[in-house]
Amino acid sequence: MDSARNETRIFRGIEASAGIAIGTARLTDRSRVAVTEVSIGDEEVELECARFLAALQDAREELLAVKEHLASSRGPEHLYVVDSHLLILEDGMLTRGTLDLIAGEKINAEAALKRNLLKFKEFFSAIEDEYLRERAGDVETVVERIMRAMVGKRQECIGSIDGGKIVIVAHDLSPTDILQIDKNNVIGFITDLGGRTSHTAILARALEIPAVVGLETITGEDIDGLPIIIDGTDGTVVVNPDQDTFRDYLRRKQRYDYLEQEFLKLRDLPAETIDGHRISLMGNIEFAEEIPTLKGHGGEGIGLYRTEMLYMNRQGLPDEEEQYLAYSAIVEAMAPLPITIRTLDVGGDKLATDLHLEDEMNPALGLRAIRLSLRKPEVFKTQLRAILRASVRGKVRIFFPMISGVEEVRAAKAILEEAKNELRAEGVPFDNAIDVGIMIEIPSAVLVADILAREVDFFSVGTNDLIQYSLAIDRTNEHLAHLYQPMHPAVLRSLRTVVDAAHAAGIRACMCGEVAGESRYLPILLGLGFDELSMTGVSIPRVKKVLRRAVKADAQLLVSRAFTFSTAAEVEAFLNSEISARFSESFD
Repeated sequence: MDSARNETRIFRGIEASAGIAIGTARLTDRSRVAVTEVSIGDEEVELECARFLAALQDAREELLAVKEHLASSRGPEHLYVVDSHLLILEDGMLTRGTLDLIAGEKINAEAALKRNLLKFKEFFSAIEDEYLRERAGDVETVVERIMRAMVGKRQECIGSIDGGKIVIVAHDLSPTDILQIDKNNVIGFITDLGGRTSHTAILARALEIPAVVGLETITGEDIDGLPIIIDGTDGTVVVNPDQDTFRDYLRRKQRYDYLEQEFLKLRDLPAETIDGHRISLMGNIEFAEEIPTLKGHGGEGIGLYRTEMLYMNRQGLPDEEEQYLAYSAIVEAMAPLPITIRTLDVGGDKLATDLHLEDEMNPALGLRAIRLSLRKPEVFKTQLRAILRASVRGKVRIFFPMISGVEEVRAAKAILEEAKNELRAEGVPFDNAIDVGIMIEIPSAVLVADILAREVDFFSVGTNDLIQYSLAIDRTNEHLAHLYQPMHPAVLRSLRTVVDAAHAAGIRACMCGEVAGESRYLPILLGLGFDELSMTGVSIPRVKKVLRRAVKADAQLLVSRAFTFSTAAEVEAFLNSEISARFSESFD
């Protein structure tokens, strides 16, 4: 054994899924197929096209086999992942685009597929929304499967790995890889690639598998077979830990596991303060497979269901029936708990080509969200009809994103009313009393919150965008990250304005942004008067723990103190000293 393998080495990546895993590193080949572009003659075009189509069929058969295995081992709730990859295989842009490149550019099939993938990646990279941008990874995963089929390079099945306490080390892992993990053998994974909002990371959190991603070159390190510790809470990876480090992480793991078990004991207890004040704790989801985790952690419903994925990875728009089936599946899976469906919240020029929209100079401030829906009422009404039809399957609420003023609310509600009238005329049942809300995420909506509150049944604050637009910072810009301040006095004043306006009008004040899932901010949100908080499922028990130890009157006093400070740093320091001391075990 060389000296490097004897040394303790520490790596930093992106915390993808919380939890600490202590085991043995197992390098798994998920490297990309190396592609060399080769010019071909006219007589070879047909052969190359046939090779590509045969690989496409092989990939399809592999995915169908995975689907069959998952159906028997995990049940039907996760099959959506495989189905989404099968849909990508059927995408005309993928098939036709690659065949056209083979014939038009006279290049080999692998090179044509790679060039086509680059077009997809360029398409996705221009998307502002981080969640949607990460969906490029699903296309890349499918393309890699086709590529491997073309070169006859089969990959190790994650589900067949045994030995116990294995931490997988891979260049990248696909969502279907994660679904096949047997937690009796594989206790975590680390990868070169990936982000926190990738489909793989979302699934790891849903299945509670500790993971660190984005380590860039971890597979290039000589760590196969070595002892390894991964901390998915802060993105740390320790290879070949010394005795002190091992003991330290063992204590941390025991502490973490103990607290998680303690938190889960709260699952069925009411989300209320010591003095009996209730707050609804809901979940944000993007995929149906997140529902079991949400329910398992005591989620009282879905406060934010993102519908954008239905419009992604495809050339045409989803029709009403496809959307109805998708929404119905989510509603039925959550029934009788409520589900809040957000209408399309992305720029149309980055979605299906059927929208026929032009590129914009500044899409973040351009034709997106409700603006796009109102510009394309036929597309909007199709979605509204599907949501209304699904509303008879359970308790459904609907809300519109990026509202800037009353005109947009009234215009959106007018189209909703048209959809209702059409369904009535057709004799199609729906919930006539469906609640309608709006997202408060831009400053103009805050300033006219009192007027907007007369128009809707609830507000839902999207803190990510509200902070970004209020402070005029791009939170993905590493040079400006320090300015993304949830406790900035301007943000706090905006939140108070929104809650006060909602309650003055007798409607609910909800929050579905990331701040809602930060347990250390819970006393502030409680003191401000929020009625409902929506977050990732795994955050719910920790937030509930803090809530159940709080007193509303104390939280209101704390908010009063917080408003006396002039800067975000002062507010944060105050919270650290006043809150953490009282709820120390909840913030470990």
